Amino acid sequence: MNKELIEKLKLEIIDQLNLEDISPSDIDASTPLFGEGLGLDSIDALEIIVLLEKEYGIKIVAPKQGKDIMQSINTLAEFIEETQKAK
Repeated sequence: MNKELIEKLKLEIIDQLNLEDISPSDIDASTPLFGEGLGLDSIDALEIIVLLEKEYGIKIVAPKQGKDIMQSINTLAEFIEETQKAK
């Protein structure tokens, strides 16, 4: 897995969601983004979808797909890598 992409995603998510009290080192790439993990909510999910579209040209259309993709930083990075390879 691309460590640079994981670190970039951490920074982008912190910036996009205005997580002022969190640094990239505070986020484990396998920690769940929602619920018990990072504690993000549905509004944050929409912000992440906007981020994926803006930064990576990726559109998420199916809610189930979004739920699978946004489990953790790792799953986001895997999806981005797979999508970019397919182009």
